[in-house]
Amino acid sequence: MTNKEKYRLLSENEPCLPIFSRNWWLDTVCGAANWDVLLVEKNERILAAMPLYTPCPHVVSMPPFTQTMGPWFAPEDEGEAGYAARLERRQAICKGFVRELERYRAFLQNFNYRITDWLPFYWRGYTQTTRYTYLLDGIGEPDILWRGMSLNIRRNITKAKGKYRITVKRGIPVDEFMRVYALTFSRQRKQPPGRDVLKRLIAVCRDRGQGDLWGGYDGEGRLHAAAFIVWQAGGSAYYIAGGADPALRGSGAHALVLWEGIQAVSAFTSLFDFEGSMIPGVERFFRGFGGKQTPFFTISKGKISLFDRARSKLGRLLHH
Repeated sequence: MTNKEKYRLLSENEPCLPIFSRNWWLDTVCGAANWDVLLVEKNERILAAMPLYTPCPHVVSMPPFTQTMGPWFAPEDEGEAGYAARLERRQAICKGFVRELERYRAFLQNFNYRITDWLPFYWRGYTQTTRYTYLLDGIGEPDILWRGMSLNIRRNITKAKGKYRITVKRGIPVDEFMRVYALTFSRQRKQPPGRDVLKRLIAVCRDRGQGDLWGGYDGEGRLHAAAFIVWQAGGSAYYIAGGADPALRGSGAHALVLWEGIQAVSAFTSLFDFEGSMIPGVERFFRGFGGKQTPFFTISKGKISLFDRARSKLGRLLHH
């Protein structure tokens, strides 16, 4: 059995594996042939895994619509060993991963925010950039969440419901979502990334009961804003993509759509991850919901050549 086959079995049976590292997610956003995995095993049990998106040979990168990857460690009984021993064991595992990564000439991954020790990568010449996400915990307590939000977000939600009579609907058509998604980028004179991948991801998550689309409509049936949210029971929910019609942005509907979506997914998990952004306006919007600013690491080494970039882009076009 190959490492990938073993990992597929792990993915189907391990409840604490993050959604972004699940085999079905990787198949959808990478293409089944464009990802691989490093494993550490003992007595036929997988102790650690590190899935890799390889858009072209000898290059590891981040797939679209995927916040984090990085090493995953099997749950440990904290009573078995002290903190120092557990840390040493994880560092030894990561040193093994680093050795295997030497065959790649370029590497870039966002590590899950729970990975706080990247020393084995630092020791081998990798670099680190700190990024941020915002986490809302206890999303099943809307009164507490409301008090924790900024005045501006609360004002927009109230305005959307009162003045503009926005109604939020779940399960909106994909084409309507994609139109608003594209409009958001057109305002910035940019092409929306990964439209075909996003459509497939929406379909797969809906089929699995792990994601859906929310949209805010006015009395005339106009879609003001929309959001794509995914979740893993007992894990976390994530805001993957969304947007607002630039002509209707003043209604505050985007805040209302997210607020309603957060409350809906509280049926599956208590944690909501906004996925973060380093863009000032987007960061300010996410921060306004009252989540805890949480750092995570982008780990990199080497550079992707122009030739590799072209091959990667061509591969995505052929795949999509």
